[in-house]
Amino acid sequence: MAKTIAEKILSAHAGKDLRQGDYALCKVDFCLGQDGTSGLIIDALKEIGAKKLAASSRFCMVIDHSAPSPNIGVSAIHKKMRTFARDFDLTLYDIGCGVCHQVVLESGRVLPGDLVVGADSHTCTYGALGALSTGFGSADLALTLASGRNWFKVPQTIKIVVDGKLPKGVYAKDLILHIIGDLTADGCTYNSVEFTGSAIRALSIDGRFTISNMAVEMGAKCGIMEPDKKTLAWLKKYTNKRIRPVFADKGAVYSDIRHYDASRLSPKIARPHTVDNVVDMGKLKNKPIDEAFIGTCTNGRLEDLKIAASILKGKKVDPKVRLIVAPASKPIFLEAMRSGIVEALVNAGANVVTPGCGPCVGTHNGVPADGEVVISTANRNFKGRMGNPNAFIYLASPATVAVSALRGRFTDPRRYVR
Repeated sequence: MAKTIAEKILSAHAGKDLRQGDYALCKVDFCLGQDGTSGLIIDALKEIGAKKLAASSRFCMVIDHSAPSPNIGVSAIHKKMRTFARDFDLTLYDIGCGVCHQVVLESGRVLPGDLVVGADSHTCTYGALGALSTGFGSADLALTLASGRNWFKVPQTIKIVVDGKLPKGVYAKDLILHIIGDLTADGCTYNSVEFTGSAIRALSIDGRFTISNMAVEMGAKCGIMEPDKKTLAWLKKYTNKRIRPVFADKGAVYSDIRHYDASRLSPKIARPHTVDNVVDMGKLKNKPIDEAFIGTCTNGRLEDLKIAASILKGKKVDPKVRLIVAPASKPIFLEAMRSGIVEALVNAGANVVTPGCGPCVGTHNGVPADGEVVISTANRNFKGRMGNPNAFIYLASPATVAVSALRGRFTDPRRYVR
């Protein structure tokens, strides 16, 4: 019988034929933790008495959520991670390396057809490379690290077909916000999502990462794209390993198939305090903002910084607005400096912080004050997400954030995009 990508990948890693709804013990190709979850992983491993780690060569930890450390408690967690990595000879990406999901992508350790789990909900990002990649709890991650395997339920799959051409000033972030607004925050719960169509294929790899990254915001277990020439060309920059792409079969069974026309889209924005509270940018036009943030595992990549710089170059951010920029990784930061992107952003009034999660998680950089309005390229706007439950966070594309910072109020970016 014909299979979806999820059915194929889980069958291959279980060593037997699986269909949606089946349970199986599967070998995991790669797993990861970050500084918000790795302390719990280490504690769980001690609790189960693990002396050896079956997946030690297929695991890494990244210090990105609170980097550099903002307080004594976080410093203790970072020290625990460094000690654990040294004792078990594990890979640790320390402060300044970047956001875990960009760091892992650039390490070349995730390939099409892989099964990947991470103690972070946005591990679904790697689905853009054709991997089945999903978030796990810290205890489950510890068991995976100790044994190299874990139990999986084969999910149903929703197919999302996006055709047409994105208009000027409309980006991957606008597209995924539109889809989440349509399907709602729990519309794909425990489903795999396959993204396909001419508009998806036309996206850059950076744009595809944005789409897969936010699959979890509609409840999806993972968000997968079939690898193509762009995927293979991107992977060749980071690995020389043999690549075995996995494709859905014709006739595969989907729980739902949704069609979208990219050419009809306009810039979108997600209002507080849910990601699916999405409206056209025009409905909020001219509402003042206090803080703007460009970065995160969703939109802190070179393409995103380049878009913002092209808008802000030679101009000045509104003096009433704080613009914070967090490159997603050290290589992105370095290239942004070499190419003049950082210079353009800083001259415009941006504050560039250490590569990592930056203000997104709300533990240090850029915590807003009570009642303040923030426009952000992050993937979540839940109450308290950026560190203050009395602030209001709106989600938008890097272009929309940059233009809004320039004008000091929510602004449609289309007339400002070069």
